[in-house]
Amino acid sequence: MSPVVVYVLTGLAAVVVVLTRLRLRRSSRGAGRADIARGPVAVHTVAGVLALAGWSTFLLAGDSLSEDRASQLGIAALVLWWVTALAGLLILARWLPTRGRHAAPAAEDSWSDGPGLSVLGHVGLVVGVALFTYAYLLKIV
Repeated sequence: MSPVVVYVLTGLAAVVVVLTRLRLRRSSRGAGRADIARGPVAVHTVAGVLALAGWSTFLLAGDSLSEDRASQLGIAALVLWWVTALAGLLILARWLPTRGRHAAPAAEDSWSDGPGLSVLGHVGLVVGVALFTYAYLLKIV
C-alpha cells in the first residue's frame, strides 16, 4: 500500500464526516427506522474533525516534528478515527428493522432510497481506519 492511498482515504473520510453532519443537521429524525440520538452524531462530528486535523498534521508535518511528537499525534489521531468510525456504526443502527405493533415504517430522505449511502460511507470509514492503522503500524506513512 502506498502513501497516496492513505491520502485519498483521508479525503474520503473527511467527506463521510461532513456529509453525515449535513444529512442529520436539521433534526434528530433523518432517514431510517428510529430517531437518531444527538450523542452519536455529535461524537461522530467532533471526533471526526479532530481526527482529520490530527491525522492531516501527522501526514503533512510529521517529518518536521520530533519522532516522539509524531508518534503521539499519529496514535491520538488513530484513536479519534476509531471513535468516529464506531459512532458512525451507531448512527447506522437507525436502519435496523423494528418489530412490534407500534413500530414505525422506515423514513426516507432526499439523499437516497434506503441505507445504501450510509452503509457505503460508514463501513468504508471502518475499512479506511483499519488501513490507516495498518499503514501506521508498518510505518508506511
